[in-house]
Amino acid sequence: MSDNSYAAVMARNSRIIKGASGIDYSLYESGGMAFDYERMMGDTGYSLADISKIQREVGVGNTPLLELRNLNALLRKIAPQGKGARIFIKDEQCNPSGSFKDRRASMSAYQARKLGYKGIAAATSGNYGAAVASQAAMRGLKCIIVQECYDSRKVGQPEILEKQRKCECLGAEVIQLSVGPELFYTFLRVLEETGYFNASLYSTFGIAGVETLGFEIAQQCKDLLGRTPDYVVATQAGGGNLTGTARGLIKAGAVNTKVYGASVDLAGLHMASDRDFNRKSFTTGHTGFGVPYATDPDHSDVPRSAARTLRYMDEYVLVKQGEVFYMTEVLAQLEGMERGPAGNTSLAAAFALAQTLPADNIVVVQETEYTGAGKHPLPQLAFARENGIEVRFGDPETEVAGTSIILPEHPSLMRARYFDMNKLRKSYIRNAVRHAGASRATEQDVVFLAAETKATKAFVVDALRELGVEAALT
Repeated sequence: MSDNSYAAVMARNSRIIKGASGIDYSLYESGGMAFDYERMMGDTGYSLADISKIQREVGVGNTPLLELRNLNALLRKIAPQGKGARIFIKDEQCNPSGSFKDRRASMSAYQARKLGYKGIAAATSGNYGAAVASQAAMRGLKCIIVQECYDSRKVGQPEILEKQRKCECLGAEVIQLSVGPELFYTFLRVLEETGYFNASLYSTFGIAGVETLGFEIAQQCKDLLGRTPDYVVATQAGGGNLTGTARGLIKAGAVNTKVYGASVDLAGLHMASDRDFNRKSFTTGHTGFGVPYATDPDHSDVPRSAARTLRYMDEYVLVKQGEVFYMTEVLAQLEGMERGPAGNTSLAAAFALAQTLPADNIVVVQETEYTGAGKHPLPQLAFARENGIEVRFGDPETEVAGTSIILPEHPSLMRARYFDMNKLRKSYIRNAVRHAGASRATEQDVVFLAAETKATKAFVVDALRELGVEAALT
């Protein structure tokens, strides 16, 4: 009989994950900080054309790209003369479960079926669970979703509980947990006991599935506007959304398109804190995920995450909770599009960014998501008030996460706050050194770290030396 203590299960997690994916991650390791990321991605065995065909079989992809004409008219009223870029939105709500995550789930479900697994499982509190459940149903697979959804009082946010309802509606068994370290442990137990496929958010299959999104954006912009977009803004959480989109843009030839990540600023709140869990009004797309996964992508449910944000992100901007709620209402009332909060995070950032850009620039918000009773702003704001959060109109700059939600009293108060990219890069390098226990970096390591952080080799060498790590260069 297996030892199912926490320590024992965590000690054998690599073996469990390998059995649940069929991927031997050791093939890509160098023995140092570097690993062969592109080989790992290439070993999915699927071309972009293959992935597109697989997705079309289950109604995934080929979603519309829409210009937000009324919102753009508002934008130009408040932007300085000559400013006010055109904003387009990729309406991913049109996918079967209502979000871009169908693209990720479609490939995991297809691969699981191809390899003969009886079911698939995922650990997520978000839209991905619904996407996995939907795709499992289409492929005739069983499905288990492990969801972190409560604090110690068994109180859950309306948004999280809405997602649980949708997962169950689509046929999944949902295992609900309170916030804490038991999520990964429970997920490993599920994989080991069921023998199900690990439909990880961070697998090569999942990220490859998102590449079609970036490719479609580039192609649709060429068809509609005669050129690729100047900027694409993606909500940044675990990094797969931005990574897959950016890779698809590159494959479509949109090499000059700037890719911006956007997160809700939840500085000061701890994501694993029982007290803080219900004092935030966003369950994804916030800095509690966005920063740790950008700077330490491999702390996930696979040994090497395929979501490598810093490889592709040109800038990282933050918006406030109140700004996203406000933009959700603007989108609904000006454009007739009632959409959920995650995509509206990047829309809020795009609206602020577009005010500073030339009027002939094109900005694409690369996803929307479905909304529902629990995901609507009204229950979320009511829940915030019940938890002692002040909700009012004013200047969002005065908002304090966990204490207040400040809705902008005028759209001109919307701001994009730039995160220090070099700080993120140095944090990534520090984590890479720590994980490898490195005291010396090979040239292979330096080249790898430069690619990982979209930086020069000189920047990497300087950062390593600040950490007391000798760097070898020829």
